[in-house]
Amino acid sequence: MLPYASVEEAETAIGRSLTAAETLWFNYTANKSDYVLYCYNILFLFIIFTTVPLFYVLTELIFRDYVAAYKIQPKVKFSLNDYLKCYFDVMRMFILVVGPLQLVSYPSIRMIGVRTSLPLPSLLEITSQLIVYFLIEDYTNYWIHRLFHSKWGYEKIHKVHHEYTTPIGFAAPYAHWAEVLILGIPSFLGPAIVPGHMITFWLWIALRQIEAIETHSGYDFPWTLTKYIPFYGGADYHDYHHYVGGQSQSNFASVFTYCDYIYGTDKGYRYHKRLLQQLRDKSKSNRESDAFRPDIKME
Repeated sequence: MLPYASVEEAETAIGRSLTAAETLWFNYTANKSDYVLYCYNILFLFIIFTTVPLFYVLTELIFRDYVAAYKIQPKVKFSLNDYLKCYFDVMRMFILVVGPLQLVSYPSIRMIGVRTSLPLPSLLEITSQLIVYFLIEDYTNYWIHRLFHSKWGYEKIHKVHHEYTTPIGFAAPYAHWAEVLILGIPSFLGPAIVPGHMITFWLWIALRQIEAIETHSGYDFPWTLTKYIPFYGGADYHDYHHYVGGQSQSNFASVFTYCDYIYGTDKGYRYHKRLLQQLRDKSKSNRESDAFRPDIKME
């Protein structure tokens, strides 16, 4: 809850006039506790888990023929019932694990210093902190993910997530309850090391989940804006990890590719891509040869 009774008092405290965004923030949050603002994460996650994968569901069910060239595993098709089953499984985990975890974890947010006060962070501050959060989460998630692919970790926990050897957007958070809890640690580390504003925290949680849905979408669209992010893995990169399945020792990173490259855990993927490219080149060469081959008629 903001410690100011009026906009004028807030302006006096920060030594300048409030911006339009800060005035809006003041009017909306002045009488709301920090705990209530933190719990908005539950609403945001519910909306994201429900709506963002719908784009890919509608694409699969309505525009299947038009986007077939961009589907990573084109032979695998999902029905509406398949999508609904996955969604309700995820919602059950959300109600039983994710929601309660959000409700009881507020003391840790206060401890690390995530603030709701004025002034609001600048766009530069928000962007720089989000980059740090993604880098920290990606590095720590990489090593936890590798541990999940040990014999014990996979059999006891991680194999639930790998039930979908062909990923779909709704399956991004589909996992064993223990995995959901453990993978909350990398997501928390960034804000713990570099605490910021609640708005930055909201954006971080939302963007991380949207990114996870995109990488589990099963589609590699050439117009995806994330393709312009350096070292970004994307759907094709993570799809290979699911395609290989439990035996996969490749592509562990959650967002970027540098950890897999540095530690040599992308060799299988790179070999796979080279082999596919060779097959495409050979097929193209054969078609061109057939096109220019003279039609010899036997008399």
